[in-house]
Amino acid sequence: MAETAVKRTGRLLLVPNTLDLGCPDPGTGEAPDLQQVLPLGVIREAARIQHWIAENAKTTRAFLKRVDQVAPLSQPLQAMSIEELPRPAKGGKDAKGDAAGQAAALNSLLVPTHSGHDVGLISEAGLPGVADPGAAVVQAAHKAGIQVVPLSGPSSLVLALAGSGLHGQSFAFVGYLPTDASQRAQRIRELEALSRKAHQTQLVIETPYRNPALWQALLQHLQPQTLLNVSCGLTLSQGFTLTDTVARWRQRELTLPTDVPAVFAWLSA
Repeated sequence: MAETAVKRTGRLLLVPNTLDLGCPDPGTGEAPDLQQVLPLGVIREAARIQHWIAENAKTTRAFLKRVDQVAPLSQPLQAMSIEELPRPAKGGKDAKGDAAGQAAALNSLLVPTHSGHDVGLISEAGLPGVADPGAAVVQAAHKAGIQVVPLSGPSSLVLALAGSGLHGQSFAFVGYLPTDASQRAQRIRELEALSRKAHQTQLVIETPYRNPALWQALLQHLQPQTLLNVSCGLTLSQGFTLTDTVARWRQRELTLPTDVPAVFAWLSA
């Protein structure tokens, strides 16, 4: 009797991206060497994948061109399938219907796995699913019984936390702060109180062009004894991570770039 072939189900591979957002390194004027940021094994895995899920197809193609310089792609870039994430469902009268449509859209992105193809999920920067809308795809894969495989790579949040010297055993990433000045000030004070009570490091991010405004708000509203860290342009040649008390920060000059991502962290004494 002939043996029945077992149909292989594809996997969802979480492919890390660099943290440079595809921009030239300010120190060299060139794109950072991919092998200085991503493991060679991850680059080779990315070269093999033919089906992708991304926030932006254009930037994903640019990433794959960089991959191709290290490990030749398994097929021409033009033949790659790159599907963009659907926009999140909005609330309203038909919120339930929108949510159902969102779920169907996410599941459709995973269809290639049914034919045995691995699908790569990529973020604009760092690890997919971490401070990233790709988390919805990962959740959909788990619900569908599709194997999820996270690959090693940089995360600006983890690198910033490690480089800060702040409490690394209890921390919280709280995303973006309000842009309204009064609401932002209130939120900063709330998070500082939580940090003091729980001895917990708080991490936030901001759109790069708002980095200076957020920095000034932190200096203004955090208590003088609070430890404050800023990590900017990590993995770039001119990247840095600096920690000091708010009191001492107020006595020194620091000009933050408006085109490079930064992570801000603090721990209240």
